[in-house]
Amino acid sequence: MRTIVKEKKHFYIVSNKEICGGSPIIKNTRITVWSIIKWYKIGFSIEEILREFPQLTPSQIHDAFSYYYDNKESIEKEIEENENELCWRNFAAGKQ
Repeated sequence: MRTIVKEKKHFYIVSNKEICGGSPIIKNTRITVWSIIKWYKIGFSIEEILREFPQLTPSQIHDAFSYYYDNKESIEKEIEENENELCWRNFAAGKQ
């Protein structure tokens, strides 16, 4: 018996080394998958995220979540790296 493995496709998610450092983004935007997930983790509903990013569609947001669950380890790492960068920027600006 042969096992067929389907490649997972994320129609709305792309990566380009020249855009946002290669982080996965929503196609035709500079909105990263990690930032959408971070908004959700701090308590924003999908509807609230859509209000914050009116240029996005529900399908794009849901594809970002799908991408996250398929690549959880790497997206969690990006969230952590960007939190650390923000902390350092705030420290340097005296916003401890």
